[in-house]
Amino acid sequence: MFEWFKRNKSNDANGRYKYGNEHLIELRQVTKAYKTAAGEFIALKEVDLQVDPGEFIAVVGKSGSGKSTLINMITGIDRPTSGEVLVGDAAVHQLNEGQIAVWRGRQVGVVFQFFQLLPTLTNIENVMLPMDFCNVYRMREREELAMHLLEQVGLARHAYKLPSAISGGEQQRVAIARALANDPPIIAADEPTGNLDSVTSEAIFKLFEELIENGKTILMVTHDLDLAKRATRTVMLVDGRVSDGLTQAAAIEALRADAENATQVESQDSHLEAPHA
Repeated sequence: MFEWFKRNKSNDANGRYKYGNEHLIELRQVTKAYKTAAGEFIALKEVDLQVDPGEFIAVVGKSGSGKSTLINMITGIDRPTSGEVLVGDAAVHQLNEGQIAVWRGRQVGVVFQFFQLLPTLTNIENVMLPMDFCNVYRMREREELAMHLLEQVGLARHAYKLPSAISGGEQQRVAIARALANDPPIIAADEPTGNLDSVTSEAIFKLFEELIENGKTILMVTHDLDLAKRATRTVMLVDGRVSDGLTQAAAIEALRADAENATQVESQDSHLEAPHA
């Protein structure tokens, strides 16, 4: 499956990209601050991160730790308050909105937790949207390529149905096919299995593993620790910072302990609030 994907390196003979980055993705001292009614909220604090081609990165951390903000920095969905975001030959933090849209359409496939399929378009039309937007492939080739992608995720039979006519797991597979439409080197997935059952989650994860085997680079935000430990590397965020020095096993074990402690606290609170006979 996905045998048509080939790894595409654009760095020079010295192993550097246009802006001097040696890695496919480099975040340099990235900080993101939001202004709220309660004051300034720092979502990311001086984050440094390097990702090489072909890596499968699981981004983990407690709710509110900055995971989604990190993905938004890399994909250009949001901008850093300070710092640099270098992805391949692009200085993403320097691009204007129009440039970011074109760059993202060709270089990054984004998979959302809630699919974000357009409800009035058929599944195959949803997959064709990035091709239309970036004006890639000839018009007559787009439907053929979109159908091929749907075949690869096992949904060709549902190509001309609306998203509402298929299950949540099937919609997520359509969303993955759409993310692959322009053959981007990077896939960024924010909780792609968050609303799926365990069987469907496993199927989605296997699709990602096959993409890695064929040269893609994937960053996946997840709360599923069993899936996270199967990635090639785990990046753990704590209060907006990347937690340095933790092995993948240690990061996952720390999250597991936090989750167990939170469950115990909730149980104790529930017991204390229970009415007495």
